[in-house]
Amino acid sequence: MSRFKSSTAAVAPRVTPSARPADIAPAPVPAKGKGEPAGFDLLDAKLRVHAKLIDELDLSALDKLDDGTMRERVRGIISEIIRKEEMALSSVEEVSFADAVMDEMTGLGPIEPLLKDDSIADILINGYNQVYIERNGELQLAPVRFADNDHLLRIVQRIVSAVGRRVDESQPLVDARLLDGSRVNAAIAPIAIDGPLVSIRKFSKSPLTMEKLVGFGAIPEPVAEFILGAVKCKASTVISGGTGSGKTTLLNALSSAISPKERMITIEDAAELQLQQPHVARMETRPPNIEGKGEIRQRELVKNALRMRPDRVILGEVRGEEAFDMLQAMNTGHEGSMATIHANNPRDAITRLEQMVMMGGMKISEEAIRGQIASAVNFIVQTTRLSDGSRKVVSIAEITGMEGSIIQIQEIFKFERSGTSEDGKVIGKFVATGLRPKFLDEMERRGVHMPAGMFDPATVF
Repeated sequence: MSRFKSSTAAVAPRVTPSARPADIAPAPVPAKGKGEPAGFDLLDAKLRVHAKLIDELDLSALDKLDDGTMRERVRGIISEIIRKEEMALSSVEEVSFADAVMDEMTGLGPIEPLLKDDSIADILINGYNQVYIERNGELQLAPVRFADNDHLLRIVQRIVSAVGRRVDESQPLVDARLLDGSRVNAAIAPIAIDGPLVSIRKFSKSPLTMEKLVGFGAIPEPVAEFILGAVKCKASTVISGGTGSGKTTLLNALSSAISPKERMITIEDAAELQLQQPHVARMETRPPNIEGKGEIRQRELVKNALRMRPDRVILGEVRGEEAFDMLQAMNTGHEGSMATIHANNPRDAITRLEQMVMMGGMKISEEAIRGQIASAVNFIVQTTRLSDGSRKVVSIAEITGMEGSIIQIQEIFKFERSGTSEDGKVIGKFVATGLRPKFLDEMERRGVHMPAGMFDPATVF
């Protein structure tokens, strides 16, 4: 009986999106209106009251008040605004809105409801009056705004200071994370011309398992069984893909195959992995201080991790000279280590690994680098975000060794796209290429058996 159950759970959206990108302009604050009927748009009313509230409040002074005093003051101002505007808000709605404003004061302002909406994957802020969201793979304009760029900057500072980072004119770029693990990237003046730019990549409070990915159609069940079996048998795996293609989500899902008896050390620029094993040691890079000193890069963390008795080393993303140390780890008793990398296909992923090793400035020949890659990495799993917004595993390729000075790679499974439906959905099928994985013998020796015929070229998943 299959270990997977299809997941069809959908989270009801809490934030009403605006028009699609082709139809939109920056979200305006609705004009005031008096004596609205009982059925008027509550969201518009909230926007209108909020716009007035942030004009009347001294937000920086409010930050210094205790929660009880702040809540009392905010509710008093909201009640006064509602009376002046003669808005048809019930007492219950009034209290609810006051609580939402408290989220603004102590949380992340107007985007707090977006963070609470599990149907939203990305929040993209282009200055104080334009906030986009990604829902179901499509970008939409959200009906929220900040008071001004100073208000937005204050929220950015609140985010980065919570994780010991800083952003100012001398260091206008920052990569940080929220307490729930969501990744935040921000750029401010003088880099950002029209106001602070903020990108938030949200992560589910309950990480997506491989069962859920199978249910969503991201990967067929037999293929998921195979790659989970390979990870269980300590196949070193690199997950390749573009931005937002689901690399980190897949890495989290694959980690479920790792034995709870193994010690894992994760290394990331901004901590976002959500591994579920009991023995996980997490490390995060550190940017330079205001004097330009104290920076700790991924390479130093990888070197240090090898002194901490890991069974596996997990790199959130390989992007520089730490690639060499990662390959060394995979080749010196840390089989089963995993990492993600930005690349468009498995062959490009190998080329990028070569280039990143060269970035270290070590005097090592291209052939030697390729030999390291060929002996260290077993599988490259390619993910992509398709034109309909869905994220899918599109290829599983195995590195089989060297032939001369060329790394040999064979595709085991692949997704073949055949067309697009009338509603824009991608049509295709996942097929076996007919090649038997070299690593399959090791899986058999370790007691992981794959069904006969799953690698037959006539097999369609």
